[in-house]
Amino acid sequence: MKKIFLGLMAIPVLHFGAMAQTKGYKPLFDGKTTTGWHTYLKTNVTAWKAVDGALQLDPNAEGQGDLVTNDEYENFELKLDWKISETGNSGIIFGVHEDPKFNETYLTGVEMQVLDNKKATDNKKANHLAGSLYDLKAPSADVAKPAGEWNAVVLRKKDGHLTFSLNGTKIVEIQMGGDEWKELLAKSKFKDWADFAKYPKGHIALQDHNHEVAFRNIYIKQL
Repeated sequence: MKKIFLGLMAIPVLHFGAMAQTKGYKPLFDGKTTTGWHTYLKTNVTAWKAVDGALQLDPNAEGQGDLVTNDEYENFELKLDWKISETGNSGIIFGVHEDPKFNETYLTGVEMQVLDNKKATDNKKANHLAGSLYDLKAPSADVAKPAGEWNAVVLRKKDGHLTFSLNGTKIVEIQMGGDEWKELLAKSKFKDWADFAKYPKGHIALQDHNHEVAFRNIYIKQL
């Protein structure tokens, strides 16, 4: 039976006041089409659709894969909202180097986790929870909203300095390549991945983790 991602009907593209909050930002999603995006290592998009002002993944559709921006970014501030289904798992991955020798975006890119903290199976480690710098640094506070509710992200990367904010609270801050980064990396699953986080400039990806997920109000400002 095909799953139905409830609660996405009649959602405006922008919530009240969002226009003022995104002044100086460029939209990465027009609210109606997948223009500006493609499936990783492909030229088209099939499993992701624009539905009621959100980019939504259908995990039952053909042509699965992470959705990536056509353009690459190095220093930027990204704003978006995400909503995950019950038990769901996804992510926002950046610094992605698109090359056939890397069959997944996470082999090169760094991830801000998107998760149903309550019922997802990947909720056993603090650095796997929603808003974490995945498998590296746990969020300083659990501010994620439950499955089926929208969460607001501000993700900033400037000369390798990362800050993650979720629902108005800064929850991760770290300098890529710094002492803390090196210590955390040495304890992570990525410690022997030669190309992980090696590309300062890359694509931004929305992860297909075989769960229903949606993203809206996607804006970027280059720094």
